[in-house]
Formats: sequence, structure tokens, C-alpha cells
Amino acid sequence: MQLNDIQITPELSGLIAVPEGSGPWPAVVMVHEVFGIDANMRAQITRLCKSGYVVLMPDLYSRGGMRKCLNATFKALAAGEGQAFTDVQSAKDLLATRTDVTGKVGVIGFCMGGGFALLLSTRGYDASAVNYGMLPKNLDEALLGACPIVGNYGGKDGQLKDAKIKLDAVLTKHGVDHDIKEYPNSGHAFMNPNQGGGPVFGTLLKITGATPNPADAVDAWQRIDAFFAEHLA
Repeated sequence: MQLNDIQITPELSGLIAVPEGSGPWPAVVMVHEVFGIDANMRAQITRLCKSGYVVLMPDLYSRGGMRKCLNATFKALAAGEGQAFTDVQSAKDLLATRTDVTGKVGVIGFCMGGGFALLLSTRGYDASAVNYGMLPKNLDEALLGACPIVGNYGGKDGQLKDAKIKLDAVLTKHGVDHDIKEYPNSGHAFMNPNQGGGPVFGTLLKITGATPNPADAVDAWQRIDAFFAEHLA
């Protein structure tokens, strides 16, 4: 597997992972969590690539770092439009130009990125993996015409209470193929291999229960692998 930095546009950088061999492979756009492209996100892109996907993760903080871009990125997520969505589309467009991809493309996101992955499910992807992503206020309208969705939530995640119930109801109503699971013993960000947040925010996240749960993470990834294999192969 090759993991390299990539310039997606003159202003947008990112990280790309390509499996060993000649391909072609399905492609996936990965949207990073709130802390940007850190060690956890590098581990996640590596994990997915090894399942047989070209994975491209745009750096949504390319225009000034996390401190400068975080507020604008969350505003875009809340509005359903803005620079962050344009950047993700640029990543998707770049994947379409590669000769080592099949034309099938999925999207996956974690935390903040999970919220993007949910909204992006209606924007030309073949499958979406939503990992503890926030739900939009207009959930019913936002998911009209969505692609197949696999989702993972923690039962101890107070920020996203009843997310599984709400998603199941709307996706069933719209006839969208889906697999949403809540893990009762996990909190937010349970799929991270290491504690997120660094030395400053890590302790606070532990207090809120946003800690890794390796056993649940393995199960969640197995379900993503199966769902993507069905819809992207």
C-alpha cells in the first residue's frame, strides 16, 4: 500500500492511499474528524485502503489550519453547503480522473466527517459510511434520494442520542438500503485506534466517554467492509 500527500487543487491538499497492484479498484472519499488529518485518521485511511480501495482524504483545514478553518467548516456542515463541500467534491472529481479506479465511489466520515458523509449520501456516491456523524435538523428532507448508508453510533454518546432510531425511521421511509447499528458500551469516536484530542483535549474527551473501544471498532469495520463490498464492488 502507498500512502502519500497529494495536491488536489492549488489551495487544497490531502492524503491518498492506493493498494498494492495494478487495480482498478473502487474509490472512496474519506472526510476527517474534527481534529483534522491526525494519526487516527492516517490509521483509518490505511485500514480502508487495505480492504481494496483507493482512498482520498481532503484536508478541510488546508486554507489556514484547524484554528482558522474549524468554524467555517462547521458552518458549512450546518448549512449543507460551503467551501468544505466544494473541497470534498474536488476530491471526488480528482478520483474520477484516475485510471486505477473503477468508477464506483463511496464516501466515509468520522465525527464531524460523519456528518458530511451523511449529507453527501445524496450527491452522487454509490455508498456512504457514517460514523457517529451529527444528524441535520431537516433529516427527512436531507436524505431524500440518498444512496445506501451504513452507520455506527455509540449508545453512550450523549451528543447523538437516538441517532440510530431516527436514521432507521427516515431511511426505511425513503426505501434506502441501510445498516445502522448502535453499540451500547461505546461513546463518541469509539472507532479511533488511539485516544483523540492530543494532550489538551484528550483528557476532556475521556471524561465525556469519547474513548476507543477496540472490540466494537472491529465489528463496525467488518460491517463497513461488507456493505462497501456489496455496493462498490
